[in-house]
Amino acid sequence: MQLIDGKKIGEEIRREIAAEVTEIKARNGKVPYLVAVLVGNDGGSETYVGHKVKACAEVGFRSAVYRYPDTISEDELLNVVESINNDPEVDGLIVQLPLPKHISADRVTEKILPEKDVDGFHPANIGRMVKGWDCYLPATPNGIVELLKRSGIQTAGKHCVVIGRSQIVGLPMSILMQRQAEPGNCTVTICHSRTQNMPEIIRQADIIVAAIGKPGFVTADMVKEGAVVIDVGTTRVADATKKSGFALKGDVKFDEVAPKCSHITPVPGGVGPMTIVSLLQNTLKASRDKPATP
Repeated sequence: MQLIDGKKIGEEIRREIAAEVTEIKARNGKVPYLVAVLVGNDGGSETYVGHKVKACAEVGFRSAVYRYPDTISEDELLNVVESINNDPEVDGLIVQLPLPKHISADRVTEKILPEKDVDGFHPANIGRMVKGWDCYLPATPNGIVELLKRSGIQTAGKHCVVIGRSQIVGLPMSILMQRQAEPGNCTVTICHSRTQNMPEIIRQADIIVAAIGKPGFVTADMVKEGAVVIDVGTTRVADATKKSGFALKGDVKFDEVAPKCSHITPVPGGVGPMTIVSLLQNTLKASRDKPATP
C-alpha cells in the first residue's frame, strides 16, 4: 500500500507557482490578484477564507477579503459581485459558500464572470468542462486529478466508482474521469442515496472516489484487492483526546481499508491540501489568460 501524500504534492505545486510569480515580479509584471467575498460570520467559512488568504501570501499573490453582514440582501450582494467583475485588477473572484438562506447561491455564482470564476462553479465553466474545452475546473476534483497524475496512477480503461453526486465534487469528478485525457478514459459509475446494491458496485471498482460525507462509510468488504481509494470526506467528529475537541474523519475506514489498497489518501493530509492549491492554479491561469491592457 502506498500513501498518496496530498500535503507533500500540494507543497510541490505551491513551490512551482511561487517560482512563476517570482519570474513575473522580476519582469515587473502584474502578480495574480484573488478577491474573496465572505457573508456573515460562519466559523468554517472564516477558517477556509483565512487559509486561502494565507496561501496567496505564501506564493506571492495579492489578495483581499470583502466582508458583509448576513443581513445583506441578494441584490446588494449581486451588486458587489458586479463591481468586482468590473475591476480590471482582479483576476479571480470567489464567493465563500454557504450563503444565508435568503440569498440564492446559484444566482450569485452565475453573476461572477466566467473568466474570473476560479472556483469553477459557473455554468459556462461546467459546460466547457463537459465539452473538454479549456476552462477553470472545480478545485477539489482538479486537485484529485493532480494527485492521480503526480502519483503515476494509470487510469485508462479502469472502472472508477464515484460515491456521491454533488455539483462540487461527485458530478464534476465523474466527468473528469471519463474524458479523453490522462488521467481519464475510465468507465465511470456514480453511486448515490438511491443506488441499489451499492457495496456490490463499489467492489467492482479499480478506483474509488468517496465523496458522500458519511464518516467510515466505505469498509474493507466493499474494496477489492489493489484498488486505488481517494477519500474526499472531511467530517468533524467529537474527540476529547484532541486539543480542538474534534477529529477529521474521512468517508473511508482507513485502518481496515488501507491494507487492501495499492494507493490511498489519508484524512487529513490527502485531498484537502489540494483544494486550495487548485484555487491558486486557477487564479494564476486567470492572470495569464487575461488580455493585456493597452
